[in-house]
Amino acid sequence: MIFTVLILPNLSVFAEKNYHLEIDDKSFDIKYNFNGDVIAMEIDKESTSLLIGTENVKDTQFQITLPADLIHANNNAFAVLVNGYEVEYTITSSKDTVLTFFVPDFTEEIEIIGTYVVPEFPLGVILVFGSTFGIIITLLKTKKLSFR
Repeated sequence: MIFTVLILPNLSVFAEKNYHLEIDDKSFDIKYNFNGDVIAMEIDKESTSLLIGTENVKDTQFQITLPADLIHANNNAFAVLVNGYEVEYTITSSKDTVLTFFVPDFTEEIEIIGTYVVPEFPLGVILVFGSTFGIIITLLKTKKLSFR
């Protein structure tokens, strides 16, 4: 009798993974695939970027699907930084944007910079309108202004 043994690579390394991100009462599912572990993702609204913390990374291609209402870039001109160094990437987009780029061993931080990230609650706008309205009411009551 002859036995054939098939040795299959660990397919879990190549399985697409999902990170659930909550921002201002909105939730986003970010799909990614690479040989490593994502420990955190966070939006930095000031730098219009997505920060990704990683560990246990082996030389690999990193592929991430970015929801268009989470982050996007004009003319798909993203900047991708791996451990602080800008890297080349390929991009495909349909409804969502898919970025693919190389990450080396021991990568700890990935930053994807766009021109827009999910807007925060417009508290500043509400405060400005509220303050303006309050000032107008106060002036009308104290100065007896009329609009004739």
